[in-house]
Amino acid sequence: QVQLVESGGGSVQAGGSLRLSCVASGYTHSINFMGWFRQAPGKEREAVVTILTGSDYSYTADSVKGRFAISQEAAKNTLYLQMNSLKPEDTAMYYCTANIDGSNYWGQGTQVTVSS
Repeated sequence: QVQLVESGGGSVQAGGSLRLSCVASGYTHSINFMGWFRQAPGKEREAVVTILTGSDYSYTADSVKGRFAISQEAAKNTLYLQMNSLKPEDTAMYYCTANIDGSNYWGQGTQVTVSS
């Protein structure tokens, strides 16, 4: 199993930036890929950015391309999501996820609120 703890959410004005962090613990050496999802009220959870562990291969949702970037710091078992040029429609609960052999693990989420 793996445990995930997110941090870095908050309230910002449109055009602002935030950096989310996700610290993984447990069987981190078994993680296949990690990523960030988000869920806005009344909407389904959607993938934002995902990355294959130890590689540069990543997926980025069209809605955040050019504004969000994922990175990982293996030595600290930490995943980051740099969010720039934030828009009100980015408002959501952001979740870190890790996949191990087909099983998805989730953090508790961190709220991001963008005001216009």
